[in-house]
Amino acid sequence: MAHSTVILRALGGLPLADPIVRDVVIATAHAIAERTGVKLIDLQWSPDAIMLTIDESRLAAIGFAAELRRLTNRWHATRDPKLKQPTSLWGEPPALDDPDPADWWKKP
Repeated sequence: MAHSTVILRALGGLPLADPIVRDVVIATAHAIAERTGVKLIDLQWSPDAIMLTIDESRLAAIGFAAELRRLTNRWHATRDPKLKQPTSLWGEPPALDDPDPADWWKKP
């Protein structure tokens, strides 16, 4: 099987600079690997990202990162129950419903 590497990067801030957050994210990555039977070959982190290498296809690596993002965002949202609007650990991408000025894909 080919090794695949994927990076999950925060859109803002340095969430992994907090040792508690970093430990939870790393433990969650190991738990996902154990639960799914995926061999986690390498894990490296920086204050704003985590890089994972697994012994699976590129598609599996993307799915692994998506599951890591989903689980850690859910955990992060429950950290401070006083917040009315839970924050995302990794940030939210811009909305796709913003109109594209070119509208090149639409037929006239």
